[in-house]
Amino acid sequence: MLAAPLLVGVVGGDARWLHLLLAAAWLVAFLTFTATGLWLKARRRPRYRPPVRAYTITLAVLGVPLLAADPLLLWWAPVLAPLLAIGLWCSWTRRDRSLLNDGVTLLAGCAMTVVAWRLGSFPFDAPAPAWTWAGVLWVYFFGTALYVRTMIRERGNPMMLRVSIGYHAVAALVCLALGLPRGGAWADPGSASFGWTPSAPTLGLAPAVWLALAALFAVLTVRAWLVPARFPGSTPKQLGIGEMVATTAVVGVFLLT
Repeated sequence: MLAAPLLVGVVGGDARWLHLLLAAAWLVAFLTFTATGLWLKARRRPRYRPPVRAYTITLAVLGVPLLAADPLLLWWAPVLAPLLAIGLWCSWTRRDRSLLNDGVTLLAGCAMTVVAWRLGSFPFDAPAPAWTWAGVLWVYFFGTALYVRTMIRERGNPMMLRVSIGYHAVAALVCLALGLPRGGAWADPGSASFGWTPSAPTLGLAPAVWLALAALFAVLTVRAWLVPARFPGSTPKQLGIGEMVATTAVVGVFLLT
């Protein structure tokens, strides 16, 4: 969840040396957020304070030169700040395992796709595919939160199982609808460009990409039903390995297209 949005953004926008600094700052920012959340959840006990201080200082050391090199990154502050505030509030109220917390932290994480993509396209704004891939990654990762919930925290809850299966099925159908041919046509036989002109991209992605994502979400739909039904005793380690494979598949669709 940390690496995939960053990798998609770096590759999509062309890698620059600043991406190394961004990756380091992104990792430390995550550690800072996690440590702060634990500190708040523990009602600000002093023994939880040193990691917060250490990570915050490290983040400042990395963040200042990054912002100096690209001040436009500051535009993301008003976007990410409310999301992070909600996440920290969830920690303070001990709702850090809620779907609300999952949704907002994933939204902040997947925004890194656009941040990294724009940094590589500097000084230009991130194109439509960057935003679309950020959305695709969020849809995938939130589905992961639902699926894992059916296996651990809400195992045996038929409502959560139906939500998880239905969510993945709807994602597959939406991707399929976005990938259906529209606007394609045969060129004039007498012209030099005689042949089939494919449909125009939808939301910045070619129809073939949407169809590949539809197939992937269809497989994830089957998994959302099959694993809880046939393998309810799967360990967190086994689930984690499965998620790494699925995440690799999502990123693979991006890299291959």
